[in-house]
Amino acid sequence: MIYCVEDDSAVRELVIYTLHATGFEAQGFPDGKAFWEAVEKEEPELVLLDIMLPGEDGISILKRLRSRKHGAGIPVIMATAKGTEFDKVTGLDLGADDYLAKPFGMMEMVSRIRAVLRRTKKSGDVHILRMGRLEVNMDEHTVCSAGTQVVLTLKEYELLKTFMEHPKRAFTRDQLLEQIWEAGYAVETRTVDVHVASLRTKLGDCGEYIKTVRGVGYRMEETE
Repeated sequence: MIYCVEDDSAVRELVIYTLHATGFEAQGFPDGKAFWEAVEKEEPELVLLDIMLPGEDGISILKRLRSRKHGAGIPVIMATAKGTEFDKVTGLDLGADDYLAKPFGMMEMVSRIRAVLRRTKKSGDVHILRMGRLEVNMDEHTVCSAGTQVVLTLKEYELLKTFMEHPKRAFTRDQLLEQIWEAGYAVETRTVDVHVASLRTKLGDCGEYIKTVRGVGYRMEETE
């Protein structure tokens, strides 16, 4: 997930549209307040951060992010309309991974984002999602529940991966249909319920991690 903090709604919408079109998940925020509220729910894979913002500016947001326990490792690309050497140097000195001078092209932005993600990705990383006694190895496409490998259908696997990539996030049935069965797929929301029931059964005790959110849909969180 890429977060774009940009107060110009036209620029923000174009950035998000471009990121979606090039295969990234992305969300946009007009100011620091909205950004921090989102970070508390889900930490981003990368932040595209404008320097000139209402309220808390980009430099202050970067300082605050880098002071957080998990924020030090989140890649940040600063965007500045000033084009001054001071802004670039200040951002880089505070831990920004790259910068874009406005106005910038969308393809340049995508190229910079991909380069930063490649550069900041730790070598030898194994893509594993964990929750309690449940583990999903995305490289091997395997699932282990309480130490026992579980065989899932493709849709069950995608459903589980979606839940574990966004712990505690409530998904509506329509959102799950759109993400897993793809938009426009001729299927009823009841299909989601059937797959969740099957997934819970196959996961055994770990199936309790999948919670029903009454009137909404489902979310996943570890049972205390």
